[in-house]
Amino acid sequence: MSEEKENIQFELTKELVNHVEQLIKVNNDKALQKLLNGFHYADIAEILDELNLGEAMYVIKLLDSETTADILMELDEDNREKVLKNLSAKEIAEEVEELDTDDAADIIAELPEERQEEVISQIEDEAHKSEIQELLTYDEATAGSLMAKELVKVYETWTVAGCMRRIRGQAKEVTRVHSIYVVNKEEKLIGRLSLKDLIVAKSDQKISDIVKVNVDYVNVQDDVEDVAKVMAKYDLEAIPVVDDNQTLLGRITIDDIVDVLKEEAEKDYQLAAGITQDVEADDSILQLTKARLPWLFLGLIGGVGAFLIMEGFHDTFSKYAVLFFFTPLIAAMAGNVGVQSSAIIVQGLANDEVKGSVNSRLIKEMLLAALNGVLLAVFLFLFVWAIKGEINTAFAISVSLVAVIIVAGLVGTFVPLFLDKRGIDPAIATGPFITTSNDIFGILIYFWIAKMILGI
Repeated sequence: MSEEKENIQFELTKELVNHVEQLIKVNNDKALQKLLNGFHYADIAEILDELNLGEAMYVIKLLDSETTADILMELDEDNREKVLKNLSAKEIAEEVEELDTDDAADIIAELPEERQEEVISQIEDEAHKSEIQELLTYDEATAGSLMAKELVKVYETWTVAGCMRRIRGQAKEVTRVHSIYVVNKEEKLIGRLSLKDLIVAKSDQKISDIVKVNVDYVNVQDDVEDVAKVMAKYDLEAIPVVDDNQTLLGRITIDDIVDVLKEEAEKDYQLAAGITQDVEADDSILQLTKARLPWLFLGLIGGVGAFLIMEGFHDTFSKYAVLFFFTPLIAAMAGNVGVQSSAIIVQGLANDEVKGSVNSRLIKEMLLAALNGVLLAVFLFLFVWAIKGEINTAFAISVSLVAVIIVAGLVGTFVPLFLDKRGIDPAIATGPFITTSNDIFGILIYFWIAKMILGI
């Protein structure tokens, strides 16, 4: 019966939230505990996100620390911040003592510095405290900030029988045992074992006889995005972390990497939309304005630039007014092609799939843009000729379209590659920056070529 219950997909409903609120209102602790104990901690966190602060605190105080510690990690960041503000340093310390070191360090890192010291001083487990303090010293963009100290470690000199006895004690502190790491007497990583290796090996064999020395690892100072690429490339559920001396320090598990990929995707999406800061829909109007205004101002500057360009071709408009009506089409095509090209490059850079020289990449994009431009230009030529009956005008607009698409494709390819070489997030190139720049280039090229062909 319990297994069947675990397989039922949790669904957060208004009725469930109302039921929880009612139980809190009448202080029916027994019924509330029975109800919530039937849910996964992530589901309880989802319920708490729908409650007001007082109600959420009631549930946090009611449940045991082992459960609420996991709930805290799943809460919305803003709600977690509010909950932590309403817990004493001692209460927070009790929560983090139930968590793995990486999660505990994440919770404490969200607190103000003075509060961090108070909480750390209240942690009773000295080993746990020391490991958390170590993790807090690493930059948040490095592998050290993601790693957990909990792992199963054995020495190459042990026998299989002795190893089996010792790892039982270590495994109690590890949520999931993905691999058993083998070190030498200097604590340097030399390889790994799987549980299968231990099970099939003879009890008197030395660990050094069965260790797999080809083990993937990352340095504690490696960038988190590089760690994510390594784990994705080799389909790893966990990867050991070492220092410059090859000393085993900890391990990073796939759940932490999923969080990194999610955060990076959200950041890139916001950059592509022209948002310069990490914001959410519930943030204040001031925060949202500060995040959006820079790129909106860039768009305004681009519009002013387009106006000045068009004003400079006033004589062209006066003789061929039809050119004016195709200006939005040219600008739109330039922006769309630029965004398409930059999006492909940015995706390739993120997945480490962009290989070869910049020149070969630009040549390929130029040929692709030329092909697409010619096909679109043929349709546009026939349309303008049929509507206006002016073959020269149709030819001028069509040739301009081909040139604009080629230039937009080159700009959309070159800019993200250039930004990446300079250590700037290339995702910027998929947003208003590339659209605005290509609009301006497109309009300038359009009128210049049309003026040349029409002999104005």
